[in-house]
Amino acid sequence: MNSEALSALIAKTPSLKASKAKLEAMEPGAYVVHRSWGFGQIKRYDDSAQRLLIDFKGKKAHPMDPAFCLNTMEVLPEKHLLVRKETEPKKIAELIAENPAQLVVEALQAYPNNAATVIEMEITLAQVIGEDKFKKWWSAAKKAVAKDPRVSVPEKKTECYILRETPISAEDEILEQFNTTRSARRRILLAEELISATAKKDIKADLSAVLKGVADAVKDSNQLDASERLNGAAIRDDLAKYIGSEAAFEPSQASLIANVRDLPSIAEKIPVHFQSRFLDLILETHPIECRDILFNLLKTSQGKFTTECINFLIEHDHADELAATLKRWQTEQNLRAPVLLWVVKNRHSKKFAKLLNDLITPRLLSSIFFAIDYEALQAASARRIPLGDILSEDTDLISDLLSTADPETARDLANTLMLNQGFEELTKKSLLARFIKIFPKIQSLVAADAESKEEQLLVSKTSFERKREEYETIVSKKIPENSKAIATAREHGDLKENSEYKMAKQDQQVLMAQKTSLEKDLGRARITDFKEASTEQASAGTIVEVKSEATGKTTRYTILGAWDGDPDNNIVSYKTPLGVALLGKKRGDAIKVKTGAAGEFYTVVSISRYADKN
Repeated sequence: MNSEALSALIAKTPSLKASKAKLEAMEPGAYVVHRSWGFGQIKRYDDSAQRLLIDFKGKKAHPMDPAFCLNTMEVLPEKHLLVRKETEPKKIAELIAENPAQLVVEALQAYPNNAATVIEMEITLAQVIGEDKFKKWWSAAKKAVAKDPRVSVPEKKTECYILRETPISAEDEILEQFNTTRSARRRILLAEELISATAKKDIKADLSAVLKGVADAVKDSNQLDASERLNGAAIRDDLAKYIGSEAAFEPSQASLIANVRDLPSIAEKIPVHFQSRFLDLILETHPIECRDILFNLLKTSQGKFTTECINFLIEHDHADELAATLKRWQTEQNLRAPVLLWVVKNRHSKKFAKLLNDLITPRLLSSIFFAIDYEALQAASARRIPLGDILSEDTDLISDLLSTADPETARDLANTLMLNQGFEELTKKSLLARFIKIFPKIQSLVAADAESKEEQLLVSKTSFERKREEYETIVSKKIPENSKAIATAREHGDLKENSEYKMAKQDQQVLMAQKTSLEKDLGRARITDFKEASTEQASAGTIVEVKSEATGKTTRYTILGAWDGDPDNNIVSYKTPLGVALLGKKRGDAIKVKTGAAGEFYTVVSISRYADKN
């Protein structure tokens, strides 16, 4: 704002004198960020209206009171990244693509004291990079920034990124962070980073204090779970070996895995890079029980640990036992998704041919569908299912598994696919096309499904809500309860003699059939208020008075939606035999309604609209 405009504004509102500097910064050309309108640029000041005219995205020359802007708008300095994105677009784009650490350094230079909180940095950078690309970019950029000696990286989001006056080496920064943190978990991770940083430069700094800090954390901290404590003990021992210390530490790695019952929970959280060492440690600590322990861990394994377990068993001469175990698990429907995923990915591997040849059958596809369905039912959200993804992406998988199937088996599997909860409808159609390519007669399943969807169901809003509540109860309550019952029953042992498991599986089939039926019905439903009904002829939404030819008695029937039957109040669905008999009839028409083996004859006396009575 120029001096004259500013003087006039202060004369009108003397309290603004204290904010004179901020108002002076609101000059034409300045870039701003408004709390509600976002990023913009001041174009000019309208003296007559005493308003700033600001160009925001999608809002040109938006008038704003300068006094109001004092607390809701920030004028950005010339070096601010959002400003430079407008004034130096080529330079900023180059930094985004090629030098993210430098972009962060230059972002910090625009803040007071060259420091900004994580939240401030992420908000600014997200606007500069673009919300759709920011998450992936920032994930990689943080790693580059962490290695930059010019920037001090915070541990928490409430703390600050700080541009250092004097850059320091990576190992000095790690030591600085190690000495300032109280977190046992953080100290263990920093010690691991320190070993890596100093080893790359062939430097052996005085790390005895770090060793003591890690040893104390492993021994005394109550912050660590079992897997973190074991990983910490391994890093402690690595650090001791690295600096040549011969001290004996407690607890030892062996003592931390002495209780076999603790191993599954440790395996679930152990870092990926420690998994191989973890298996070696099990063999060393439990040489006699090792094989049985490994099979138990494999059964519930996930991700890369599945591969590690299988390779370990093969390398230690348990390939034949592994093949027999996988086949038995398949028979018992105990092949979990991670193991199935490994089998599918390695089915063409010469290395595992002997192990997997007997598994690559139509039965494996059944196990895959079961595992996908199970995961979908367990999922609290719409998270992706890797086994389902690979079934869609690997175009040869279904044909490989159906190569020895007969038409009846293929049809059963196609039916199972259509009822599966882990696929969207478009994905189901795509997968069914692969079935049809091998077994063309399966096309009839798709045609029947499509035909059932073509016919719409007219329903009232009340009945639709009632039906939807029924569906929600099955999906959110009954099916999860049944899944837990199946999982509990499975743990009771041999599935062939397990009556609880069989009953739970039967309940599952009923629930899944109910769910599928309700989904189809709700998908076909069209809610109506019946106001379109005419009195010309009987239809859904009409009240039809009929006279019995046998007794001369008249009765009024209200024809409503597919789910609106209420015999006690003479409300009939247009899908019932009586509703079907009445549809299309006019005054004076005769109708025959079949009741058992006999039939009754009626004449239509009058037709009125249901909507007019409500």
